[in-house]
Amino acid sequence: MEPDLAFAVWTSERQQRIEHVLDRSLARIDGGPPALIEAMRYAVLGGGKRVRPLLAYAAGELADADPAIVDAPAAAVEMIHAYSLVHDDLPCMDDDVLRRGKPTCHIAFGEAMALLAGDALQAQAFAVLHSARLPDPRSTCLMLAEAAGASGMAGGQAIDLLHVGKAMSMADLEDMHLRKTGALIRAAIRMGAACGSPVDEDALDRYARATGLAFQVVDDVLDVEGSSATLGKTAGKDAAQNKPTYVTLLGLAEAKRHAESLREEARDALGVFGPRARRLLEITDWIVQRAN
Repeated sequence: MEPDLAFAVWTSERQQRIEHVLDRSLARIDGGPPALIEAMRYAVLGGGKRVRPLLAYAAGELADADPAIVDAPAAAVEMIHAYSLVHDDLPCMDDDVLRRGKPTCHIAFGEAMALLAGDALQAQAFAVLHSARLPDPRSTCLMLAEAAGASGMAGGQAIDLLHVGKAMSMADLEDMHLRKTGALIRAAIRMGAACGSPVDEDALDRYARATGLAFQVVDDVLDVEGSSATLGKTAGKDAAQNKPTYVTLLGLAEAKRHAESLREEARDALGVFGPRARRLLEITDWIVQRAN
């Protein structure tokens, strides 16, 4: 089922909004070598679904936050995500040549410049948060730092690298992806909500956990069923690299059923919010429907 027009319009408007915010944020960097700035802009602008910024804006709406306040956390989380993709694609990691439908950053600019672009994007993410007017800037910065660091995304990637060619239990696979993929999704939701009035954080955390895992399950399914042209990245990489995935552990059909189960968990978690959670629910539906 396609998303209704209202959600499609909302998504398009928020995607255009974050594109402008990212463009402005990168244009304000003073003193950086032009080649480095160009590589940073290449990695961030003009591509991607912007799932994490969309989640930040949706959580902000749930908390009655001004979208102008959510702009900074939404941009920061996308910069962290973009830097992680640049580094993941390097020959020392996944060694990929295609990302968001175009050559990966290290193919376009060389390995050394791509590495520096990722480093600089990570630093710029926190500069964006520092310069914004946030209700609790220190707490917001800590949310992002923890999500990106050793206990979150970077740690999940390390676990992934250590388990190439090795079997993993369902519990270990979920732990890895709650870090590698889920931590940044959770941070986007928490930071967006923190821009507004207090909300039920436990319910949001349950929603974030289910949605983050569902995103990864669907990603594993699409790696098997999708094409490189459709995905904008190289299809079949997980199997080629002998990585443990939800598909290798559960099988294709059961992985799809698991994604549906996680969608229901996400919906149940947001039940306490009623209609205010509409956008968050629609984003989860959109994520899971990609596998159908």
